[in-house]
Amino acid sequence: MTDQTYIESSPPSVQADDRPIWPALARGWRRKCPNCGKGPLLHGYLKVNDSCQSCEQELFHHRADDGPAYLTILIVGHLMAPLLHFAFVTWRPEPLTLFTIFAVGCVALSLYLLPRLKGAIVGYQWSKRLYGFGKPD
Repeated sequence: MTDQTYIESSPPSVQADDRPIWPALARGWRRKCPNCGKGPLLHGYLKVNDSCQSCEQELFHHRADDGPAYLTILIVGHLMAPLLHFAFVTWRPEPLTLFTIFAVGCVALSLYLLPRLKGAIVGYQWSKRLYGFGKPD
């Protein structure tokens, strides 16, 4: 394959890569606009704003759907299952005590993670220009 063939067959990727992914993920995790990092991404608990109040970036394009809930369940399950096993084997608490402690822990961790993971998914979609975020800035 010659250099000329490679250049002609490779797709232009400059536009798709000009939005850095890690800052967008971090801004989304903080529930801020993935573009400017100043305006709020969410209003209420999980509702994404239609646009940023600071930079007017349109945010209604997102398609987070069930992704944040799936990731929340995945993370909480992988953290709590080993802890539950460790607590049961080590201390052998009463079942009702064990259930109460871990039920509260699972709910609290889920409530903490869900909006942050939704923000991170919206930030990822923005950085990769997925769905309607592909329009030029």
